[in-house]
Amino acid sequence: MNTYKADLHIHTILSPCGDLQMSPVNIVKEALRKGLDIIGITDHNTTLQAKLIKELGEEQGLFVLCGAEVSSKEDVHSLAFFPDYKSLDEFQIYLDKHLPEIKNDVNAFGYQVCVNRNEDVVFEEERLLISGLNQSLDEIEQKVHALGGIFIPAHINRPSYSIISQLGFVDTELNVEGFELSKHVTIAEFLKQNAYLKGSTFLQNSDAHLVHDIGSVYNNFLLEKRTFDDVRMALRAENGRKIIL
Repeated sequence: MNTYKADLHIHTILSPCGDLQMSPVNIVKEALRKGLDIIGITDHNTTLQAKLIKELGEEQGLFVLCGAEVSSKEDVHSLAFFPDYKSLDEFQIYLDKHLPEIKNDVNAFGYQVCVNRNEDVVFEEERLLISGLNQSLDEIEQKVHALGGIFIPAHINRPSYSIISQLGFVDTELNVEGFELSKHVTIAEFLKQNAYLKGSTFLQNSDAHLVHDIGSVYNNFLLEKRTFDDVRMALRAENGRKIIL
């Protein structure tokens, strides 16, 4: 087994909240500079910038999980990752179908652009990507797992856009690979107030919107090798794979 540093919550230039310096080239460069081995690309309700970052990462020895930060109709944010481009493309169709037709206000929310490896703008997303889908948290989870994906409710301790802030509690019957906590609380502190979640898998990521935030928080994954299946097994603490706290 080997230990790998992983930051699984990174936004790009395509997210309305993402800084315009968060290009694929800059993300990969900064991740490697910070000594990360694995990153997750999680733009709001879109996967369209992830493939290029995976390709750039593969060229330089960085393993990239492709996915999105998905917003439910309850305004609960969750991270979703997919094992291959086929499932990723199918999930993008799902996102496009269920994202409301609300136009982005550039002055209020910022640009939502997708770029190529030369950092030329390929297209601009006109719909506001931070809108909630017209799908419930349960429906999103079921879709992610139907496509063979990983599902992780995001920053569940936060006072907004989290499963606890929006629903009041975590349904322990929800099918998840783990729960993300923000960097502003320790796992021990969180469990003092939420002891019913003891025994769950927790991870903490940077939720980077700025280049210098990439890798500011990371997890140590104990894996045999860097694959989607090994990451999923670590989240489930299976076959000797695990997250080392």
